[in-house]
Amino acid sequence: MTHTRAIVLRTAGINCDAETVRALELSGAETDLVHLERVLERPALLDDCALLVLPGGFSYGDDVAAGRVFGFQLRQGLARELAGFVARGGYVLGVCNGFQVLVDTGLLEGPGNPERGIALTGNRQARFECRWIHMRAERCAAAWLDAGAILPAPIAHGEGCFSVRDDATLARLEANGQIALRYSRADGSPARGFPENPNGSIADIAGLCDPTGRVLGLMPHPERNLLPWNHPHWTRRPSRDEGEGLAFYRRLVEAAALATV
Repeated sequence: MTHTRAIVLRTAGINCDAETVRALELSGAETDLVHLERVLERPALLDDCALLVLPGGFSYGDDVAAGRVFGFQLRQGLARELAGFVARGGYVLGVCNGFQVLVDTGLLEGPGNPERGIALTGNRQARFECRWIHMRAERCAAAWLDAGAILPAPIAHGEGCFSVRDDATLARLEANGQIALRYSRADGSPARGFPENPNGSIADIAGLCDPTGRVLGLMPHPERNLLPWNHPHWTRRPSRDEGEGLAFYRRLVEAAALATV
């Protein structure tokens, strides 16, 4: 196993922090669970890590909109530090609510796109969706992903429909290699709509990276598929030593270990 330092950032309403810490530790990362207020007080904490993870949950109850308050705090208090962290080679992962927060910060679109052209809006079914899905890793700027790999994972969200401002925005994301994960069938072929695409995301997008490939956000929860029996159909699946989500985190930790921060 490789060793690198990671921070899992929590605040009020985050509820996937323990699973995320476990995923990172099983992947070889020396991991600290840190409250947002500590990092706002001491941004230099980011200098000591190579990987920052924003876990899932319902930060501040999603009372304004999903991830909006958390994203506002990061934009107002850590925008320069987060941009510098990524520029130095640091990796950032946002899962579910963390993805919503990343969208709000603008980190996924990169410094050359000041006007936000992406959003995570209410599910097309107009209800909270909690189910297992499949997603396929794409060839993209996040070269640490295993392109073509199929990752089963659960989703649990009410605002996960990935949307773009216009066709030009989608074309830019495609051209920059930013579409990292797509909802798919179990065999990796394209989703046929609901429920394989559980929220109506355009182009079946389940995860997006920034142009550097070092910032990644996704709606499904790979940290909930670390052990063979995490999958609800584990007795019907081929025998394996671990859940597919662990390989996802292991590859991320290995990539972050090479970062210069």
